[in-house]
Amino acid sequence: MQSEPIRVLVTGAAGQIAYSLLLSIAKGDVFGTDQPVILLLLDIAPMLPVLEGVVMELQDCALPLLREIVPTDKEEVAFKDLDVAILVGSMPRKEGMERKDLLKANVAIFKSQGVALEKYAKKTVKVLVVGNPANTNCLVAAKSAPSIPKENFSCLTRLDHNRARSQVAMRCGVPATHVKNVIIWGNHSSTQYPDVHHCRVNMSGSELACFDAVKDDAWLHGDFIATVQQRGAAVIKARKLSSAMSAAKAVCDHMRDIWFGTPEGEFTSMGIYSSANSYGVPEDLIYSFPVQIQDKTWKIVKGLEINDFSQSKLDTTAAELVEERDTALAFLGV
Repeated sequence: MQSEPIRVLVTGAAGQIAYSLLLSIAKGDVFGTDQPVILLLLDIAPMLPVLEGVVMELQDCALPLLREIVPTDKEEVAFKDLDVAILVGSMPRKEGMERKDLLKANVAIFKSQGVALEKYAKKTVKVLVVGNPANTNCLVAAKSAPSIPKENFSCLTRLDHNRARSQVAMRCGVPATHVKNVIIWGNHSSTQYPDVHHCRVNMSGSELACFDAVKDDAWLHGDFIATVQQRGAAVIKARKLSSAMSAAKAVCDHMRDIWFGTPEGEFTSMGIYSSANSYGVPEDLIYSFPVQIQDKTWKIVKGLEINDFSQSKLDTTAAELVEERDTALAFLGV
């Protein structure tokens, strides 16, 4: 007996990330192989002809779990009775654009989508913000949907988490699955802090602390951090396009962990509300923390020791987020 279909929205649905993402969702990689889905695909009016092509392709995949596809440019259609909202579409940064101009454009988009969530979606909806600046866009959406619990909102730092895990794995010559408990702290920007002080690496059957496995402290404190922080820019430089395949995979990982929980003894990284955290991060930010998830509910991992090196990195990325938040809230008129 299959369950009732869940209603899953993807915004920016005619775009690059969605093109890599929609098949995974529709064939059961995210919500399970016995969970039917209804896909709601939102994009702006000029993109509707492109979206029609995406719909045709999804139909042509002949997927057993895909019950219905609804392409639209109308928020009242897209946000109705949602179980899951994956907000990918945002205003990209154009050449010569100031960060505050980018923020202003995105505040308008995510305020509108937050209002639509408030008005049309289920109060249990799980909202994942992917479009950049993801942390602050997520905060704006959450503030614009006051009756939806704040803990239902998260932003994507799983791509950074996966990048960090992979860099350590390649350095140690092991599969990425042998590396666990890396942490991304803070903003999904170049100030983020990929932290391996609590990371464990399985080398030939025994679990080692990351620093003992890698045996190169200078690399872990230097090039490793810079590589993860700058990886998005490096992909753009090489591909002339931003990360899409890896971003889509990270979205799937993030949502699957929300749905099914994190493995025992492991944590992942998510941008979530900073209230009542034990790491001295200012209140009222969407900030990436190490979390464990059970019953579709995350908890920040408590009691991790933070040395002075790490603390200064946590503070730097928090300062950037406070400034972003204050700029965004000024545009929001809050």
